[in-house]
Amino acid sequence: MTETRLSVDIYSDIACPWCFIGKRRFETAVAALPFGDKVDVTWHAFQLDPSLPDHYEGSEVDYLVKAKGMPAEQVAGMLEHVTAQAAGEGLDYDFEALRPANSFTALRLLALAKERNLGNKMKEALLSAHFEKGVDTGSTAALQGIADSVGLDPAESAEVLSGDKYADAVRADGVRARELGVSGVPFFVLEDKYGISGAQPSEVFEQALNQVWKEIGGETLQMLGTPSPDGEVCGPEGCS
Repeated sequence: MTETRLSVDIYSDIACPWCFIGKRRFETAVAALPFGDKVDVTWHAFQLDPSLPDHYEGSEVDYLVKAKGMPAEQVAGMLEHVTAQAAGEGLDYDFEALRPANSFTALRLLALAKERNLGNKMKEALLSAHFEKGVDTGSTAALQGIADSVGLDPAESAEVLSGDKYADAVRADGVRARELGVSGVPFFVLEDKYGISGAQPSEVFEQALNQVWKEIGGETLQMLGTPSPDGEVCGPEGCS
């Protein structure tokens, strides 16, 4: 008899602050479930700003004010709010040290890690490097160090970082996300049928996972979970 397992596809960007918070809240929900060890997570790329240079000359505040046209006071309030929300999940965001960078190369490296069953470990390392450690995630040298730390073969990761391998896979994820109607991340797809948008509270994830576990089925993507003011997302125009 085939073992029942629940698949979850998560669309996100390593440059999305709510994606790290959403990851933690989702993990908290999974850990509380009696079938948590039967939940299979696959990470997918959703690049928020393809136009961002590999190395942005300026701070995160500069980037959001200049590139996104957001008022400085709004940016300050948003970063203060997201930092507090992150702290509530045990994350130590440091926006003063953060180095804005194009995420495409990091997402290609994540694609390699997924093939080597190191996707979740790599996603965690990339998010932490970007938001907590002030690492330049647009730097191939820095990315090589992260790849080594999670256990990827150094020659394999170097090959990815020096060329364009997995570029098609990253773009394909973006195409699939648009087909699903994803306009902001994080976005969670349960059993390829049920969708949850944003960094919802862990209780919402837990409820949805329980529901899908009991009634896997259906043919169309349905939105699950009660909309919550905490279900923030980041989109191409900025973060909520």
